[in-house]
Amino acid sequence: MSNEVGSALAVTPDTHRTVLRPNAMTHVVMPLAAVLVASFVLMQHYGDLEVSAWLYAAQGHAWALKDAWITEQVIHKLGRNLSIGAGLVVLGLAIASAWKPSLAGLRRPLLRLFVSVALSTILVSLLKKHTGMDCPWDLTRFGGSREFYGLFDARPAGVRASGCFPAGHASAGYAWLALYFFALEVWPRWRYPALGFAVALGMLFGFSQQLRGAHFMSHDVWTAAICWFTALALFVLWPPKKDADAARGRPGAAD
Repeated sequence: MSNEVGSALAVTPDTHRTVLRPNAMTHVVMPLAAVLVASFVLMQHYGDLEVSAWLYAAQGHAWALKDAWITEQVIHKLGRNLSIGAGLVVLGLAIASAWKPSLAGLRRPLLRLFVSVALSTILVSLLKKHTGMDCPWDLTRFGGSREFYGLFDARPAGVRASGCFPAGHASAGYAWLALYFFALEVWPRWRYPALGFAVALGMLFGFSQQLRGAHFMSHDVWTAAICWFTALALFVLWPPKKDADAARGRPGAAD
C-alpha cells in the first residue's frame, strides 16, 4: 500500500516545465483590497452586527445552534481534529520523502505546506490573545452581558475582553489555502480546485461558528487574509527548487 501511495504522489523531475509564479496584482493587491473593503463594510459600518442580528433573530432570538450536534460536535470538534490529522499526514509524507525516492520531489512543497498550515493557525491564535474583541454571544444585544467595542476602541478599566478576533476555528479551514501554492508548484492545473476546496472549508467552519454566535463575519475575513498571506510569503521566501537553484546560478537538482 505504501508503495502505491508513493507512486501516486511521485513527482517526475521535469527541467522543461516552468513553475508558475504568483502575480502581484492577483495574489497581493486584489486580495488585500477585498479584505479592506470587506472590513470597511463589516467593521466600520456595522455590517458585522447586522449579520449577527439576522442570524440571532432567525434562531428565535437565541443562539439555538450554539450547542447543536452538527455545529458543535461535527463541524467544530470533528472538523478541527480532521484538519489536525491532515496536517500530520502531510508532515509524515514530508518525513517519509527522506528515504522514499518516489516522494523525494515532493519534499520541499510538502514541508512548506505543513509549515504554512501550522504557522497560520499559530498566528491566528496569538492574535486572538492580543486583540481582545468579544464574541457575539458575549454582547447584551445577543443575550450576553457586555457592551460592544470595536477592534480599536478603548475599553474602560476593568472591562475584560473575550479574545474572539480573528476566528480560530475558521483557521483550521482557511490554513489550507496553502494547498493552492502546493498545487502551483506540483500540479498547476489543480491550483484552482485546491483554492476552491480551502475557501469552501474555511467558509463552512467560519459560518458554523457565526451560527453559534462565536464570531462575527469580519473575524473570518481576517483569518482568511492571514492564512493567504502567510502561505504566499512562504512560497516567495521558500521558493520552488528550480527557482531557488536559478537564484543561486546553478541548475536544479532533486531536493
